[in-house]
Amino acid sequence: MKSSPFSSLSNIIDPGDALGEVLFGLIMALTWTVGSRLILEQEGLNVRELVIATIGCNVAWGIIDAVLFVLGTTFYKSRRLRLFRQIKAAKSEASALTLLEKEFPIEEVPFAAKAADRDALYRSLLALAGRADPVKVSLSKADLGAAIAIFLLVSATSLPAVAPFLFIANAELALRVSNLFLILLLFVTGYAWASFSGGRPLRAGVTMICLGLLLVSIAIALGG
Repeated sequence: MKSSPFSSLSNIIDPGDALGEVLFGLIMALTWTVGSRLILEQEGLNVRELVIATIGCNVAWGIIDAVLFVLGTTFYKSRRLRLFRQIKAAKSEASALTLLEKEFPIEEVPFAAKAADRDALYRSLLALAGRADPVKVSLSKADLGAAIAIFLLVSATSLPAVAPFLFIANAELALRVSNLFLILLLFVTGYAWASFSGGRPLRAGVTMICLGLLLVSIAIALGG
């Protein structure tokens, strides 16, 4: 059985993170196109400038998001190495267990663990840390692949925003179609999010539209 694009993408980047990047890109593109409607009503619209600005904005933020992902991943790995060294240097088993409980709190996960099971988990982690050796913090091919995926996801969301202007001569009609495409993709993003997380897809899709439009309104109102 051939794997779908979504399953292939989930092997590179967490589905929740991927959908979050798509949502971010859609909001950026929608902010440009909705804001352009105000310009169209006041002084006319320069389609070429809008297309270049929309693509340029999303590409720029795709680069920024990818770099931030690399920095965040490096920080995360360095923090784990620091924890490992703290456990090794702990003066007592109780101190080491406290470090693990603070770093990996299971009270936040959606299940109630018994005290004995929780204690067994942390003691197992402590035993593993005691037998393991530190490794050099470095970015893996998977990390770089995820960064590239983030860049492509944010950048690609500009395409449905600018595509109508390439095929429709009437700028106002193209702008309406562009906005419709982006709003539809907000729904699809919410639907997919709920499908992955076990929520209600239709409700999530509508909620994502409302949330996206609210964020776009805030961005425009604040001059974004």
